[in-house]
Amino acid sequence: MKTINALLLVAITFVSLSCNNTVTEKENQTKTWATAHEMNTRLGRGINIGNTFEAMPSWAAPFDKADLKRIADLGFTHVRLPIRWEMDDRSSASAPYTIRPEFMKTIQSVVDEALKNKLHIIINMHHHDALIADPAGQKARFLSQWEQISGYFKNYPDSLLFEILNEPNGPFTTEIWNQYSKEALQIIRATNPQRCVLLGVAEWGGVGGLKALDIPADNHLILTIHYYNPFHFTHQGANWAEGSDAWLGTKWQDTEWERQAVENDFKFAKQLSEEKNIPVHVGEFGSFSRADMESRVKWTRFLARWFEQQGFSWAHWEWNSGFGIYDPATKTYKTELVNALLKDEMPPAFQPASTLIYKSNFSNGQNDGWFLTNNDASAASSLNIAGDKVTITITKPGTDTWHIQFVKPGMAVQQGKTYRVLFTAYSPNSDSKSIGIGMTKASDPWTTYGSTSVLMDKTGKAYNMVFTAPQTDAQARIVFDLVDSGTSGVVLSDIQLMEVLF
Repeated sequence: MKTINALLLVAITFVSLSCNNTVTEKENQTKTWATAHEMNTRLGRGINIGNTFEAMPSWAAPFDKADLKRIADLGFTHVRLPIRWEMDDRSSASAPYTIRPEFMKTIQSVVDEALKNKLHIIINMHHHDALIADPAGQKARFLSQWEQISGYFKNYPDSLLFEILNEPNGPFTTEIWNQYSKEALQIIRATNPQRCVLLGVAEWGGVGGLKALDIPADNHLILTIHYYNPFHFTHQGANWAEGSDAWLGTKWQDTEWERQAVENDFKFAKQLSEEKNIPVHVGEFGSFSRADMESRVKWTRFLARWFEQQGFSWAHWEWNSGFGIYDPATKTYKTELVNALLKDEMPPAFQPASTLIYKSNFSNGQNDGWFLTNNDASAASSLNIAGDKVTITITKPGTDTWHIQFVKPGMAVQQGKTYRVLFTAYSPNSDSKSIGIGMTKASDPWTTYGSTSVLMDKTGKAYNMVFTAPQTDAQARIVFDLVDSGTSGVVLSDIQLMEVLF
């Protein structure tokens, strides 16, 4: 939640802005610019103007400048403006890759209107499909566009922020992103040496790509992450997500273990933020309209409050389309979601009843039906059972997640029922090692009924994997995938399977 001091900082910042919202270059050189941490506090709570300037004409929602006043009046303190710059009527595809002046003025008018309403605004490069498909061939265009954008807005106050690129993925690998983002930042810094810039993550912008991200040394960088977990909940019924109709009816109950899954997803992000002294902005999170409203409210409320507790700023996806909180046709709000974002306090976690099906028993060194398997010549590990704990030592980590597995067969699950696997784990020599946990079919095609990964530390903590069985299987198996734990190995204990009774 925001402190009074943070709110005063936002107010003072905007009192100093003129109606024109711009300052001269000389004034820009002498004014005080916010650090990344100061700016992240000022950003606070935001929302994306999605499906507008990044959308194709066939599905774009028209921009209404009155929306910015509506957003400010609700209590948001920033907007994120996704922009597709690559379209032919917006920029040239050949050198010198000129951005059309009329389109630049359109974006400027949105920036001016946001600042007029005392909103910070983030402008980005979104859905640059040509760049994603052909990074090398489109690199010059990408860098030229940032040279033009940063030069055009160089005299704007620090309440305008830049975000280098939205969700690099596919051929635009982490290695390419680490290189191109540095080069783009260098170009931006030539005209905007102290403006805050948001650095996203490859592999679709989520927490999974963080370990490979190379963060430049820069006091005005903010790390931005997108979060849509669990994906089968947030994207159920979304027509662009293959198979999503099968996910309809997926709920988010706000249980202790669902909350723990969020905390585990962001564990490495928090470590990275502290180690690199870089603040975190959650640039997108939201749930599609075909999920039930009660679950959407619970998920949204928990995330908004939890992000604030961590000191993250955030921007909900989105304002007025499929994930949105506002209906432009009726000019009405989805009040439950608005309150979840801006007003509701975090309630206690929901505690459903459960029935214990299985609990591990490793006393007296017995394996209790579990076995360790090295499934590839690149993997080698050994097992020791003592003190009701299993210690797995890895000498050759393998090259794929399934090369070292700890397995318990003979677990019965029934279609449509919800199950929880609970276990305690730690890595003896590391604070950032991962293991995978899943419930799968015990024979080819090894169908996965539910899975997750957890980031362990050196202390034993309880972790969860919750799933709803898609089919009945009397001989399913619990599987721990251990390759990502590396040579640090893992200690496991108190493994339980229970049916959750919602």
